[in-house]
Amino acid sequence: MFHGVVPPLCTPLTEDGEVDTASLERLTGFLLDAGVHGLFVGGSTGEIAQLTDAARDTALRTVVATAAGQVPVLAGAIDTGTRRVLEHARRAQASGADAVVVTAPFYVGVAEAEVRAHYELLHAALELPVVAYDIPANVGYKLPSALLGELAQAKVIAAVKDSSGDLEGFQRVLDGAAGSGAGCLTGSETLADLAMARGADGIVPGLGNVDPHGYVRLYEAARAGDFAAARAEQRRLTALFAVIEVADRGRVGRMSGALGAFKAALAARGVIRHAYTQAPLLPLTDAESRAVAELLAAAGLGAVE
Repeated sequence: MFHGVVPPLCTPLTEDGEVDTASLERLTGFLLDAGVHGLFVGGSTGEIAQLTDAARDTALRTVVATAAGQVPVLAGAIDTGTRRVLEHARRAQASGADAVVVTAPFYVGVAEAEVRAHYELLHAALELPVVAYDIPANVGYKLPSALLGELAQAKVIAAVKDSSGDLEGFQRVLDGAAGSGAGCLTGSETLADLAMARGADGIVPGLGNVDPHGYVRLYEAARAGDFAAARAEQRRLTALFAVIEVADRGRVGRMSGALGAFKAALAARGVIRHAYTQAPLLPLTDAESRAVAELLAAAGLGAVE
């Protein structure tokens, strides 16, 4: 289940902030047609922290129904405390998720013993596999590599999604989890080739919404041992990743710049209808969206049939 290219889906929205289910169905189909190996609903790229519980449920059920068992569907169960996460996880299971993806608790400020207890309590209470999600830029806490290895060996977690950007730390996770059966996936759009060369099981790239075919090619090349081809694909994808830099950072923050760019790119390609983001995040301006379109053209990406 925990291998290959597993894009963290954007959540297309209507003008009034509701989930645009028709666009989400089209996005899901687009990713499946590209040959992805799984789908991750309710991650940072999906604006999970901004979505209501009802919107989380709608997005997950839409993707589960559209995927119809073709690939596993992972669901973000992300919140500030263990009981809240457990509630999200149970709702995800009822909606048809195959696994839940869980960060460390945030806002409260936690220590390692509390994080360990968080994952152990979830493992004991849930039937679904738990994926540990390391994203310190958003959570404010870096999951210790040694702890992740211990949790993997104890079968408390079934996989790790590493979005820390720390390749050396990821290597320690790979070493610590070796032989446990736990999957180790990188969430880095720009280090995917290096992570695969070091033994990663897969890639969870936000940019994979925009160019899933490119990440599938990279993954397949790396799995075949053709790291020259993987590096070449990575260079092209890294150039495309410049879309996240087009937004005026005096107007919007890091998340708006990245998610707004992904959605503008998907709208330009005709995959989703609109590039609306969930408040307080702001979408790109028309001028910024045109800059995204130019980068798409440079990468050879046009409208999706």
